[in-house]
Amino acid sequence: MAHTLLVRDADQLRDATPAEVLDHARTLIAQHFRRGATVLASPELTREYLRLEIAALRYQVFGILLLDARRRLIRYEILFRGTIDGCSVHPREVARVVVESDAAAVVLFRNDPSGVAEVRDADDPLARGLAQALRLIDVRVLDYLIIAADNEYSFREAGRL
Repeated sequence: MAHTLLVRDADQLRDATPAEVLDHARTLIAQHFRRGATVLASPELTREYLRLEIAALRYQVFGILLLDARRRLIRYEILFRGTIDGCSVHPREVARVVVESDAAAVVLFRNDPSGVAEVRDADDPLARGLAQALRLIDVRVLDYLIIAADNEYSFREAGRL
């Protein structure tokens, strides 16, 4: 059975546009990601949330999900914005945000504007370096995700983290 999302314009109902459907989906998913909600009980939900937020961007971003000791979301934040094929990430700024938020664990992520979640040369040393630096302040990096329109890549699942 197909479902249709209807929106009210003045006094009549109409089919929602694709943009309105995506906005509604973002709102529903964001409810699962509000402060205090369990985030990583479902890695698929985390990936879907990130895909809706960043997969369609035409420029690269690097961000972080900041989690408390019970793996509940403290904050979602895009830390750096780049160009179509790269983004400079400054570990000092990542650590500052983590410390300021009092996070116990994090999920690092970036998008891939090409539409294919591919590991680039800079990803491995960045993921390992950030994990090592954050470990020094007792913060665990749960994953480093590369998000694209149709797929994603998990460093944890690939055994790279």
